[in-house]
Parts: sequence; C-alpha cells; structure tokens
Amino acid sequence: MRYLEWHLRAFPVRCWDEVDDERRSLRHVEFDEELVGYTAAASLAETLHARDTGGVGGVVAYERRFGVSPEGPVPDVHDGAVPLAAEEFERIWTAARSHLD
Repeated sequence: MRYLEWHLRAFPVRCWDEVDDERRSLRHVEFDEELVGYTAAASLAETLHARDTGGVGGVVAYERRFGVSPEGPVPDVHDGAVPLAAEEFERIWTAARSHLD
C-alpha cells in the first residue's frame, strides 16, 4: 500500500489517496482550496458495502455524505504525485472524516 498527494488538473483541489499496487484508490480525500474545506473522504470498501446493502440508493447516500472515490488509477509520482507517509495520510483522513460527519 502506498500514499500519494496530488492536485486535480484545472481545479483548485488537493487530493490524497491510499492506493494499491495497481494505483486504485482504496481511500480518497479531497480538499477544495477555494472553499477551504474537505469535499471528500471516501473509501472504496465502504462504497462497495453501501452498494451491496443498499443498492444504488445506498451508494448515492454514501457519496452525498463522503464524496466520490476515483474509479480509475490515480496519478503516480511520474505524473506529479508526491509520496506521503502513512501517518500523515491517517491524520488527513481523520480530519476530513470529522469535517464531513
């Protein structure tokens, strides 16, 4: 497992991801620099659980509360992402979840 920080192109949004070996986001955090607030703290496992237990409505409710997790590979270091320590990701994840709860 790796942790990366990156920016959305053309948007003032900073992102942090916990990624697997195929660069799929397992947990994703977004911070909107214009709104000065977290807009996502989504987990792939939680999204799948919402789908499995609540269908499309469960996913919609989850994404309204915690945002959307990327479906494709996230940027890697050769795309401009910066490696991040696990402890730092956990700190950001906790802050974002508290903000969105």
